[in-house]
Amino acid sequence: MSVLSTGLGQRLVSASTEAAAFTELPVISLARLNGSAEDRKALAAEIQEACISSGFFYISDHGVPQQVIDDAFGQAKKFFAQPMDKKMLVDLHKGTSFKGYAGLKGENVDPANRGDVHEAWDMGDDSQLMKEGAGSGNLWPPAEDLPDFRPTLQHAWDEIMALGKRLLPIFSLALGLDEHYFDEKTRNPGSVMRILHYPPQFGPVDLREIGIGAHTDYEIITLLLQHGDVQALQVLNSQGEWVQAPPKPGTFVLNLGDMMQRISNGLFKSTVHRAINRTGQDRMSLPFFFGLDYDALVEVLPTCVTAERPPAYEPIKAGDYVQQRLSETYVKAPPTESATAPAA
Repeated sequence: MSVLSTGLGQRLVSASTEAAAFTELPVISLARLNGSAEDRKALAAEIQEACISSGFFYISDHGVPQQVIDDAFGQAKKFFAQPMDKKMLVDLHKGTSFKGYAGLKGENVDPANRGDVHEAWDMGDDSQLMKEGAGSGNLWPPAEDLPDFRPTLQHAWDEIMALGKRLLPIFSLALGLDEHYFDEKTRNPGSVMRILHYPPQFGPVDLREIGIGAHTDYEIITLLLQHGDVQALQVLNSQGEWVQAPPKPGTFVLNLGDMMQRISNGLFKSTVHRAINRTGQDRMSLPFFFGLDYDALVEVLPTCVTAERPPAYEPIKAGDYVQQRLSETYVKAPPTESATAPAA
């Protein structure tokens, strides 16, 4: 076992590179999301149990059209297949909002590692990013190179953002709150969507250089799409052991971020996870990190405090927390090494 430092303290982690099948990871249908009050309460109870036990579960019947998902991955494949000089036109270091392209080992979520073996392109809400003091906006590839990239990724953003907003009332119920608790905190959510390419790794395993190192996410919830059937995602269980979260057609993986653990006073788990691609195939994924308004205060909820369980976290503005974690993640030098382009 080793100790991993995260934004929420230290976690005990197995040193093994292998992972067992995570058969307990539930698949929760959202078919009751727009049902009666009793339907929503039952769904909230099911989600509450998953949030307490693991902080990771699949959601089905989510309402995001499969064509939107397929189109987004199609554009991701075209983006990552470009020559490095084209990708570097939108190098994130050209802006101030951590948006744009990060090359191979351009990020390092685990300070003990040597860099994450993936490349990525990140986007946010342009109107939110361009607010005074928020930094620069998105860095889009030139339309002459990828004419369908921006409209396709923006459409995916809109659909997944809408899904996140539909989910928050259920999380409010799961936290013992009024369904509309998050409304005033998510008028302009400080969210991020990424496309990620993980080239396969061969040879001896070095845990200091894997697809993405062990980490927790920063925001309220993450909605993750895994492309195809390439297994890479591993989740840390309560015993400090790594377990697999394989792709399941028609689902998102939903996991909780640090903000959810903070406001729930540790009752809901922001679970450590990582990705190791040893399949011999290229892997792509699309995570959407759904956050609070950057000026919203992240503070422990009264419903999650008792005499035996006093508040464990100090209040902090959502934007300040995300900025702090991002600054710890990205390497300062622009990437100089290209990853292998995804197979056609």
